[in-house]
Amino acid sequence: MGKTASETGWRVSRYNLFAPIPDSKNVAIANLFRGTCGAYSPLELFLLGELNTLDAEHPILTRFRERGLIVNFDERAALDAIGRMGCSVGGAGLTICPTMGCNFDCPYCFENHKAGKMTQKTQDDVVALAERMLDVSQKKALSVTWFGGEPLLAPDVIEALSVRLTALCEAKGAEYSAGIITNGYLLTQENADLLARCKVTSAQITLDGVGEAHDRTRHLAGGGSTFGRITDNLRQGKLDFRVTIRHNVHAENVGEIEALRAFVETLAAESGNNIIYYPAVVSGNDASDDRGCGVGLLCSSDASEISVRRDAKRFAPGRGQYCMAHRLMSVGIDEKGNLQKCWEDVDKPEHSFGTAERWDPKNPIATADRPDNLMRYINTALPNFDEECDKCVWLPTCSGGCPNKRLYYQKQCLPFRDEPEKYVLALYDRIGEEKTDDKK
Repeated sequence: MGKTASETGWRVSRYNLFAPIPDSKNVAIANLFRGTCGAYSPLELFLLGELNTLDAEHPILTRFRERGLIVNFDERAALDAIGRMGCSVGGAGLTICPTMGCNFDCPYCFENHKAGKMTQKTQDDVVALAERMLDVSQKKALSVTWFGGEPLLAPDVIEALSVRLTALCEAKGAEYSAGIITNGYLLTQENADLLARCKVTSAQITLDGVGEAHDRTRHLAGGGSTFGRITDNLRQGKLDFRVTIRHNVHAENVGEIEALRAFVETLAAESGNNIIYYPAVVSGNDASDDRGCGVGLLCSSDASEISVRRDAKRFAPGRGQYCMAHRLMSVGIDEKGNLQKCWEDVDKPEHSFGTAERWDPKNPIATADRPDNLMRYINTALPNFDEECDKCVWLPTCSGGCPNKRLYYQKQCLPFRDEPEKYVLALYDRIGEEKTDDKK
């Protein structure tokens, strides 16, 4: 016998998770770094633990190696490298708020709304910033998300900027894409047609339940129901873009999940529009806490069930970053032209790192008004300053969690952190052996 697998540098990955497969002798193993999940026999499981004695030429090692179950490099250091490399890659991304005003008053909203609309001068600054970003971006592409406030309170700003930004991309030979986050109350056919002209291909609208269950938390400022108006817009309008219905799940409406899912499926069928449903757990924040809001995190069992299903659907190799806030070329712009790194900061000028008028990504630190507000987000791309995260098996999946929560509120771990078997089985049910091979 020649050298053993361990003698040639192979060791079991630190990011393997295991779960017995019900009604089977096999075990499902997910590798969070490589993004694989498959079934393994008792013999294979035994051999995985015998790298100290297993011949380095044993054929089982090929399967283990290709699926990431064994490695010959420092995975933790690799996550750091992936996170840092990702901070500067990709195209330009702008989250633009035509207004921070809103016609709703939702108790869990993370924003404190204020009236006002983006001026012509600020629009000029936004276009100029987009041009500077495209000039230095590695990928010639501009992605725009219309946000607020409620962006459809200022459709004229959306249209005017869209015309200019699409023309800029054409002149630069860059791809252009756009989406919108809206409450849907003002999604009339006129506005839907405007969004289509503005090359919007996706919209996110929140429903908190069916009928009264929705109206309890998503009502008009000053009172008034909204469910009927929103769903009429979705049912009667011809929408040339995909609509995702987000269900903000909290302790008071967790029982609405199946009813709302069925309602959305019926709504899509009746309207002929592309409408899909997904649930997301509500978390606390400073704005909602200041309002004395009684809506917070679900009890752990409900939160983990929802999060397991959601995260299993978007399972991917370890990415080293939690969200676009970690990328230099992704910024939010409020109606005054202040720049932020996170959607949850767009109403907080004190968290701004600069302005659309002055900031230049070619020299990002020197042109930032508050460089610390920029750097603190970039530096959380991987939480190498956090000993708990550093040692956690979930790090490739969560990347240290929401940077905004980490910086300004409290670190949030995955709700199913202590239930790895539930997560692995959800992955196995979705991916299966054959799909894992395709994904590899």
